[in-house]
Amino acid sequence: MLFNRPSGRILESGVLAGAELTLWRGTTFLFEELSFAVPSGTALLVEGPNGAGKTSLLRVIAGLTLPESGTITWRGGDFQEQIRAGRLRMAFSGHALALKPELSTRANLEFFARLAGLQEMVGETLALTGLRDCADLEVRQLSAGQKRRAALARILLSRAELWLLDEPQTNLDAAGRQAVEAAIRNHLGQGGTVVVAAHQTLDLGSASVSHLRLGDA
Repeated sequence: MLFNRPSGRILESGVLAGAELTLWRGTTFLFEELSFAVPSGTALLVEGPNGAGKTSLLRVIAGLTLPESGTITWRGGDFQEQIRAGRLRMAFSGHALALKPELSTRANLEFFARLAGLQEMVGETLALTGLRDCADLEVRQLSAGQKRRAALARILLSRAELWLLDEPQTNLDAAGRQAVEAAIRNHLGQGGTVVVAAHQTLDLGSASVSHLRLGDA
């Protein structure tokens, strides 16, 4: 399955970097003085056992959790300032779907598509993510796998340079996992940047991938 980016354009080059990040949970540190750099067109796979801090690191990058110390930058500038200035579009997909359960799948996606100016791409994105047959069902009526596909569709309609994906293959069948992999490969091929927290193997083909493992002694 091949995904086409809705924007139809090559994304601008960018780089995500973390410097000397430290985050504690109670009296235990999840990571300490952690640094990384992710060039544009590259995926960073954050690996490690449950409880190692994978989700927490994504939340720190997104600005949803404040670290004890350290900084996150995009293209050398403060991450949050870049977002506020409109110089960075970020899409975050975590355990919460960020979709209205009482609205249809189509209505949810149309809302996000309007924000990105991609209204004309909703139908194609529904087809690409295998949601066309359930597009008019309320999100709360979807299966767990269909909800995960809807979360992917939301990301595809974001026109974001940076994707932060937390366990994107959860509850997906083989076809769904392949769809996620294809979407990531295509985003990277157009110069996008992706950070993925995952315990399942991702097949990203010849894409540029780096690994960051948390939780090792």
